[in-house]
Amino acid sequence: MKLVLPPATFIARIILPFFLPSSSSPPSYFLVTGYVTNFHKPENKVVVVHTPEYSMGPSEMSTSKIEESIQEANAKTEMVKSKFVEKMSENGMNGEFVALEDRNPGHAICKYAERVNATFIVTGTRGLGKFRRTMLGSVSDYILHHAHVPVLVCRLKDLLKEDKN
Repeated sequence: MKLVLPPATFIARIILPFFLPSSSSPPSYFLVTGYVTNFHKPENKVVVVHTPEYSMGPSEMSTSKIEESIQEANAKTEMVKSKFVEKMSENGMNGEFVALEDRNPGHAICKYAERVNATFIVTGTRGLGKFRRTMLGSVSDYILHHAHVPVLVCRLKDLLKEDKN
């Protein structure tokens, strides 16, 4: 079988999911560095996709707590957006930032990629072991198995090594 490459004027639409850092994972900013260093072409259009998290337990279901949680998530989203817009500008990237509302980030990212006719998705992975990934779930694992477009998974360990050099 012969590989057929797209014409030279082809503009790829790349999806870069972003996840806020937790105690066990650093931010996805490293993903942009890895993408730019190893993969980016100036004609590519990059869409950074973020799904805000609303962390609320059943005891926090009062109207004021819900509004507070939404305002907190919106503030974090704006902070993330400004950092990514700055990072994209620094790297001469043509793109945009999109926040998606969905409880399941993997599902939202896959549906968005399909809706905008993305060329591929570039996502990171923390390198969880099989047991932890099964118990905690993995957005990158979900994307890998459910996306309708090719997926490039960048290992966080490798990106951190590159960033230190």
